[in-house]
Amino acid sequence: MQTVDTRTRHIVLGAATTFALACGLSWLHTDLTRAASPTSQATTAPSTQISKIPLAFTAGYETDPQDKGRPVILVAAGLGVAPEVFRKAFSNVTPAPAGQEPDPAQVRRNKEALLQSLSQYGVTNDLLDKVSNHYRYNRGKGETWRHTPATAYATIRNGVITEIVITTPGAGYSSPPKVSIPEMPKVKLKATLSLSADLDKNGSIKDIKVIDLPEAEAQ
Repeated sequence: MQTVDTRTRHIVLGAATTFALACGLSWLHTDLTRAASPTSQATTAPSTQISKIPLAFTAGYETDPQDKGRPVILVAAGLGVAPEVFRKAFSNVTPAPAGQEPDPAQVRRNKEALLQSLSQYGVTNDLLDKVSNHYRYNRGKGETWRHTPATAYATIRNGVITEIVITTPGAGYSSPPKVSIPEMPKVKLKATLSLSADLDKNGSIKDIKVIDLPEAEAQ
């Protein structure tokens, strides 16, 4: 079978169009013009729909029952010691009864007891004051220690999750918060915490991963 290149095609169609106009065959001119147009045979590509859905964060401020409401995991990280080390040091402390202000003399004795155990790990009086003040709160009044909520969003392309972006890692989480995509309640996400001696970053969100993706929403 013989083939006709594009240049020859344009010459033939051009001559035919001239003939059609000369003979007053406007309908033939229209058909020939359409045939010569490179876009006449083109198909429209499907559009891509991309959306960014903010994630929902709940909880994240739970503490170990043995710590009785104290964010030991955060305090220990701020001091640069393991939680077990701080718990052992704190076992020598006599805290004030719930809802009462501690006696100044008892405060001094408690600090001396803590420093006696923690100084060998490089914890100084100033550092202990800094961390203690940062996470001090009145549990009896329903307060929570100083913290910054995290924010993030999921990128959805044509109904499929393509990425999770953390815009604000937050700080002060003592346990991984529950994270969800409001418009995709069946998708399960898992947040991982980052602990640091930098109090502004201590207890922040390190990453968020998809751990259960329904088949209908999988790539």
